[in-house]
Amino acid sequence: MDYAIAYGIGELFPDFHAVACDVDNTIIDVDVLAENMWTVVYFYPKDFTFICPTEIADMDILMEEADVLGFSPDNEHCKLAWKESNKIIQDISHPLCCDAGGKLAKRLGVYDYDNGVPFRATFILDEEHTIQHYSVNALDTGRNAQEILRTLRALKAGGLTGCAWQPGDGFVA
Repeated sequence: MDYAIAYGIGELFPDFHAVACDVDNTIIDVDVLAENMWTVVYFYPKDFTFICPTEIADMDILMEEADVLGFSPDNEHCKLAWKESNKIIQDISHPLCCDAGGKLAKRLGVYDYDNGVPFRATFILDEEHTIQHYSVNALDTGRNAQEILRTLRALKAGGLTGCAWQPGDGFVA
């Protein structure tokens, strides 16, 4: 059994290269750390599932604030076929990346070995690729992209933000 090397808050996200299905359904190479900008990396268990499209489509709202990359262990051809056949995700604006064998998910400690897939994990990275937030959901529980967006904006605000902080709110004194 492979043992996870868990990464936490304040640590640099590991450099990782992947093949992906891009916004226009072309196969591209992706370097997770290519851009010096805020980035949201999220994992979902596998393509052609029922909860995943609802999350994936909603993740597009994050693109106004960050680069967004979705990962599952399925290959790029599977992702392309899924995007072309599923009306919910066929027009998403961020790439779906291949984490072959779950290597990145295992390295980050967000892999469910019993089911052979990554958990529903989300990482928010700052401009220097430092992990500023991560969360992990069970396989049967979808994420709320609005809360991820709120968290991303709160992190970018650079002050003490309360639990329901929204842009325009003051900081906790």
